[in-house]
Amino acid sequence: MTPEISISERLDAVRARIAAAAAAAGRPADEVTLVAVSKTHPPGAVAEALAGGQAIFGESRVQEARAKIPLVPGRARWHFIGHLQKNKIRHALPLFELLHGVDSLELARDIDRVAGETGAFPRILLEVNVAGEGTKFGFTPEQLRGQMEDVLALDRLNVDGLMCIPPPQPREEMARPFFSALRECRDRLQAEFGVPLPQLSMGMSGDFGAAIAEGATLVRVGSAIFGPRSGRTWKPTAENFDD
Repeated sequence: MTPEISISERLDAVRARIAAAAAAAGRPADEVTLVAVSKTHPPGAVAEALAGGQAIFGESRVQEARAKIPLVPGRARWHFIGHLQKNKIRHALPLFELLHGVDSLELARDIDRVAGETGAFPRILLEVNVAGEGTKFGFTPEQLRGQMEDVLALDRLNVDGLMCIPPPQPREEMARPFFSALRECRDRLQAEFGVPLPQLSMGMSGDFGAAIAEGATLVRVGSAIFGPRSGRTWKPTAENFDD
């Protein structure tokens, strides 16, 4: 019987893949930050990854994160990588150091308003729908260009860069045009609006090598670290969550 691969061993393998992809692109490996996507996985799995040297974890449901984060050692850092609902903003701001998926001007305005009420200055990434998929959230590149000035006028928000989730591809290299499109969108916005947008959040377990080749600074990796999700995913209970 083949022994089960530990989370620490998977982390080491992912780090080696990141370093190899960065080297192939002529980039230092430390230009790429790994976000371990812990959504649906139990606090114990997160603690194991933390013990293995992983620092930053990604959650996509505020309710799950509110229940899970207190059960994980406090040195863990948290990014929100999902679609943030308006009624969850107030809960999310104290939990997460970076919001990856700010996908509309309306949402940015809501975050700015709540941040003003709570004294927060959240760091955000603007989600761009690079493939124009009707089922995905996000600004189109043209829409973002037209609304960027309005976003930048929201003085509580720190816009760190852009994020995308391209459509799944049968081969990793086929995702490169989408990652290239996000980088080019970022470069145009920096030039036109005169603001630094250093962060590009793009690439997941199946395609982060291609994303690194195109300039990713944050890669969101879940199954390659924690294993495939099963039907027995961790969920908040009445004992560990009260909305």
